This record gives sequence, C-alpha cells and structure tokens, in this order.
Amino acid sequence: MAYPLLQDNEFYVFQKLIFQDAGINLNDNKKFLVQSRLLKRIIYYQLQSYADYLRLVQVDPVERTEMVNLLTTNETYFFREIEHFEYLQKVILPNHPCQSKFRVWSAAASVGAEAYSIAMLLDTLLPKNSWEIYATDINSDVVKKARVGLYPERWIEKIPSHFRLRYCFKGKNNYEGKFLVDRSLIENIKFEQGNLLDPKGEIGSFDLIFLRNVLIYFDTATKQKVVDNVIAHLVPGGYFYISHTENLNMLDISQLEQIKTAIYRKKR
Repeated sequence: MAYPLLQDNEFYVFQKLIFQDAGINLNDNKKFLVQSRLLKRIIYYQLQSYADYLRLVQVDPVERTEMVNLLTTNETYFFREIEHFEYLQKVILPNHPCQSKFRVWSAAASVGAEAYSIAMLLDTLLPKNSWEIYATDINSDVVKKARVGLYPERWIEKIPSHFRLRYCFKGKNNYEGKFLVDRSLIENIKFEQGNLLDPKGEIGSFDLIFLRNVLIYFDTATKQKVVDNVIAHLVPGGYFYISHTENLNMLDISQLEQIKTAIYRKKR
C-alpha cells in the first residue's frame, strides 16, 4: 500500500500549529520526522493526505492534543546532569529554612524520571511532610506514563545504587524487563499537563525550578516568554536550573544572578 507524502505547504502549516500550541520551532529538516510521526494517524483514520489530517486537527481539539503529543520530543533519564542534584543536596537544602515546605517544579517533566530523581533525594534527606514536587509537561501521554512510574530496566543504571536499592522494584511476569519506582514517592508529587506558554491555575511559588532541555526548542522571543512565566513562580532567593547544553544569552534575566554553569538564583 502506498502511503501519502507530506507536501511542503502541508509541512508549513504543521510548523505553524506546533509553534502556536507549544512554542516549538520545527526546522525545515524536520519534515521527514513530522511525516513519519503523523503517519500512524493518517493510517488510523484512513486519510488520503496530510491535508485531510490538517483539516481534522483544526476542528477536533482531542486530535489536536494527540498531534502535539506526537511532535514533542521527550528524551530523558534519571539523575541527568548529576551536578544539579549534588548542588541541591550540598548547598540548597542545608540553607533552606526548616520551618517552610520545600517546593520544586519540574517544568518539563517528560515521563517523570526527573521528578522521581528529585523525589528520591528529598525523601532521603527531609521529613515526608516537608517537601513536594509539581511536575508538568505539555504532552498528556507522557504525563500519564509519569504517574504510573514504570520504566525500562536499562534506565535503572543511571540511578545511584543506594537509591536503586531503596526505591526501585524489578518487574516480574508481564513486567519483565521493567522496574517500578516506589509508589510512596507519588504522595509528594503532582503530575499535570501544562503549557509553559500559557500557565493556568494557582500553582504557588517554588524554592527550586528545573527547566532543562526544553529551551533549545524555542526561538529567542519564546524563550523569553517561557523563562518569564516560570521565574514568576520562583521565590526570591530561589534557584533556577537549565541544562548544561542551554544558555540564557540574548534574554533579559535581570531578576536572576548566575551562581554556576546552568544554575541561577532569583535576586532578593
């Protein structure tokens, strides 16, 4: 069976839609990626062209969400950029006032590896009722996976051994080849779908915000909007993490002071 090919004019519309919905710039060299990822929906609906699918996503909000899910990248792993976790343990937590709850926002949470990594550390160092994590991602599918906390067994290698022994349970029978994160951690984590371009709801303020490996997908104006939206929820003196592969060059970050590579603090 011959499947339809994505035409340049159709790709241009998908570029506009994903930028409008998620702020993501799809370069022209991503045309094949868009074609291959959306092909399953073309087949599912038995459509004759990508133009037919475009008409569908512009009238069906549920399918529009599915399109965003398919076109957003969610590469992640546990304890990514371990220096951030070491700084949290050695510098941030010892200086946090013990009378207030320590709140963290994992603002591009993907399937939850980052949030659970933070949770393992906090659960080891702090009383159960003294910390909480808010974890968001624009992709509703990965948020559902994050709530379950079931991962490929190969991912366990990135988790330090003492956390692995305490919080990770190898699957058996139908779950062979996977491991489950201790469900007690979920009591202190709230996973939600969220759009960094249009944050909704009263989420409160945070002592630490992880915004890693997401700014690389935005142009400068969108980066500025996202950073402004996020640090508006950072307490004065709170910390802001980006990835070591990213930078805040060309942005107005007058509210922040750089502490170390990829670590910033909101001015008091």
